[in-house]
Amino acid sequence: MAPARNEPHKTAIYSTALTAFFAIAGIAIVDPILPIIGQDLGATTWQIELLFTAYIAVMAIGMIPAVMATGRFGYKKILAAGVSVVAVAAICASFSNGIGGLAAFRGLWGLGNAMFFATAMVLLVSLANDREWVVGLFETCVGLGFAVGPLIGGLLGKISWRVPFFVCGIFMIGALIIALTRLKDPEVAPAPLRLGEVFTPFRKPAFVALSVLTATYNFVFFIVLGYTPVALGLDVVPLGLVFTAWGVGLAFGILVVGHKLAHKFGGVQAVGFAVIVVMLTLVGLAVLDPTWAKVVTLVVAGIAMGIANANLTDLALAMGSPDRRVTTGAFNLVRWGFAAPAPVVAGLLAEHVGVDAPFWVGVAVIGVGVLVFFATGHFMARSIGERVLWSRWNADAQAVEGTPEEALELL
Repeated sequence: MAPARNEPHKTAIYSTALTAFFAIAGIAIVDPILPIIGQDLGATTWQIELLFTAYIAVMAIGMIPAVMATGRFGYKKILAAGVSVVAVAAICASFSNGIGGLAAFRGLWGLGNAMFFATAMVLLVSLANDREWVVGLFETCVGLGFAVGPLIGGLLGKISWRVPFFVCGIFMIGALIIALTRLKDPEVAPAPLRLGEVFTPFRKPAFVALSVLTATYNFVFFIVLGYTPVALGLDVVPLGLVFTAWGVGLAFGILVVGHKLAHKFGGVQAVGFAVIVVMLTLVGLAVLDPTWAKVVTLVVAGIAMGIANANLTDLALAMGSPDRRVTTGAFNLVRWGFAAPAPVVAGLLAEHVGVDAPFWVGVAVIGVGVLVFFATGHFMARSIGERVLWSRWNADAQAVEGTPEEALELL
């Protein structure tokens, strides 16, 4: 029998991870119901894409003040407030009668999630004795959220597009009860943060290079997540099943493949491989005609995206500030800020250029990321004690070879 895990705050850790699952499921729940929302509210393609853009944009902007607020109010209060905002926004969204109001409530939803994601990972790491275990637990919940969210949206959306929103709000009320009764702040209170401190990671060239690569990748991530449901032209339940398959691929990439590749080849090289595969899958989504071929390509894209997601945060933590709140805030500003325009840009391109145009633009954008990887990959790798194929001569990296998690402990 395996020995019991020595985690005195296990209940609080599991509670935070469960809330993360609900938060991620709330993002993905919208995918299969986008087309029927457009039909019911008489919205154009770019207008229904506002449901993603409003959410992501507010989340990006809200991340910085949320991180700063932890220094004054602590993690638990900010996390609980974020969960409360999501619950209210989701339930109000279910009663919306126009695309403008629905987009506004999705923006409010994004603000709540900003408060949650600004605190969740830092809270988990501060509560746990085993950092690797707790990061894996968080990633598991993220992967399951992306896998289960579309299934919930597809099945409940068959009744009405309003039902998934309402049910998500009820879930978040349950998460709020758990947060209020089970969560606790770490014994050492977080220090106050000034606005300027949040931007200090951008003084490090390796972090800037990683941020550029991440910006191009996340732009494309939300073209796939936000626009592909419209482009496939499927009914709500089949669409839910398709994006559940994509979510399973994403979870597989995060939980099974991502860190194995990082251990074998290094986190920088694993991310570089992933973005190249994502670029190729975008070409496939643009040129392939049969729906089944697009679906297979979408699942492959999900696996590659899982590999990228499994390593990007670890790389950012290794290259950024020693204060994880600072690095998380700065990195999420890039991550969500550059993702925000993608859904609306995709919708406008689809309406005015062609249904495949968003995928080709995605190829061009992530192509910039691929070029950045080849130009600066050795530089990013060297900063955390890794090597890439074209810099095996790096003696410093050989001495400190390891995964991003291991490098973080050595910096």
